[in-house]
Amino acid sequence: MSWLSTEQALAQLGTKPQTLYANVSRGRIRAKPDPADPRRSLYHSDDVARLAERHAGRRKAETVAAEAIQWGEPMLPSTISTIVNGRLYYRQEDAERWSAHATLEETAALLWDSGPVVVHDGVAVGGTSSRISDVFIHLAGRAAVDLPALGRSPSALAAEAADVLATVAAALAPGAHEGRPIHERLALGWQRPDAADVLRRALVLAAEHELNVSAFAARVTASSGASLSAATLSGLSTLSGPRHGGAWRSAVRLVEHARTVGPAEAIGGMLASDGVVRPFGHKLYPQGDVRAKAILSAFEVPQLYRQLAETGEELLGEAANIDFALVAMTEVFELPPESPLVVFALSRSVGWLAHAMEQVLTGRMIRPRARYTGPAIDV
Repeated sequence: MSWLSTEQALAQLGTKPQTLYANVSRGRIRAKPDPADPRRSLYHSDDVARLAERHAGRRKAETVAAEAIQWGEPMLPSTISTIVNGRLYYRQEDAERWSAHATLEETAALLWDSGPVVVHDGVAVGGTSSRISDVFIHLAGRAAVDLPALGRSPSALAAEAADVLATVAAALAPGAHEGRPIHERLALGWQRPDAADVLRRALVLAAEHELNVSAFAARVTASSGASLSAATLSGLSTLSGPRHGGAWRSAVRLVEHARTVGPAEAIGGMLASDGVVRPFGHKLYPQGDVRAKAILSAFEVPQLYRQLAETGEELLGEAANIDFALVAMTEVFELPPESPLVVFALSRSVGWLAHAMEQVLTGRMIRPRARYTGPAIDV
């Protein structure tokens, strides 16, 4: 049996003396008086080595975890969607090809891995206009009374998901259009029937984008066992941020400025003031946002938008993204000003519900630890 001095034990543990003494008092490290100096102690080398190894592993895990809560991390297993070689896939389907024919309801069935999804007209709220505030109110009301998601079958969850989607659609695509798909309800509610097909395509392409911040928020909420409406509300709350669902406003500002000073000056001005031109580029699409390309291919793009897209690629080396495309669609079809946010909130609800159900069915709770960086604590 070998023993270590205080200095040797501290060097191996990498801790303060107080921590060493605390581990002795808790029985984690055996100690005995030093025969050469009874005022000092010796510490069992095996106990010290075991604790040092445990602490090293913990520090390594903490470092990895702390570095992982950044863009692109953490990584959670999911079968819902992925991006491979610049292409977006909904399960096994190429999303761009899928958007050529599918509806949002068919996309929900695909992402939820369920049978056909029927979204009935909900209780009309807010008259005939699309109002994001109404979605918050009605989802919050549901979240207070809906059943927890935990412990329910996939079929029961899918049925409730369709009902939650109906609540969202009642606020964002209001009107008595029972039996019509959501994109037609939206177009008729905005009195723009000629926009129905491009809205269909946009809704499908914006429905899901793997583990973005709002999907992660929905999964965290669902992992607690909360209701699907609560998870959807979490996603919607995250979407409201300027670095996520609010990015389209930058595209509006850019276009308005370009009308006055021209594309190059407008892009340069935004880059100088904001340090980024959000309507261009996406880290997951180095060759250009396939969603934007698909949406912009569905209508005649105005000259100013074409010039902005070309100038952006020239000056920034980045192609226009989906926020740019949704703003262009809004202008071409004379849709309400907040149409990009409405499309995102309505379509992405499908993705949030998919992630919430998948997370619930894993039975696991998402609960990272905090790495304390405050004032030193003596233990």
